[in-house]
Amino acid sequence: MSRPCVFLDRDGVINEKAPPGEYIRNWKEFRFLPNVSDWIRIFNALGYLVIVVTNQRGIARGMVSQADTDELHSKMVRELSERGARIDDIFLCPHEEDTCNCRKPRPGLVLQAREKWDIDLGRSLMIGDSARDEALAAACGIRFLRADGAGRLV
Repeated sequence: MSRPCVFLDRDGVINEKAPPGEYIRNWKEFRFLPNVSDWIRIFNALGYLVIVVTNQRGIARGMVSQADTDELHSKMVRELSERGARIDDIFLCPHEEDTCNCRKPRPGLVLQAREKWDIDLGRSLMIGDSARDEALAAACGIRFLRADGAGRLV
């Protein structure tokens, strides 16, 4: 049976964004935003899958490696789990702009997740902090909630 999902952007939703032109390269640079584990726990309790969909073009630019990004994501998931908040999966686009179908706002990441997890997009939502995230939600026919970059949903 299909399940609803909350799709989360990473930078600016789960963690503080890096300064413009920079990237979160490792766990030492990663800072959770306040309240994020609280509202992930709520979505978990309501039966939603929680899946991160994130553009990480720093990989294509050689600013951060795929291995370092994978390690950071493993630590992020583990830390949230220790706080009682479950992330079910992470889908990322490592490419430069306009070279693939997976770079937000294109729908590739959400469609990959839907295929893997049997997600009901009609009952799902996207939480993001940017116009790209909002456009992704519109492209996939899912509701959108804006995060303010300080750990609040507005």
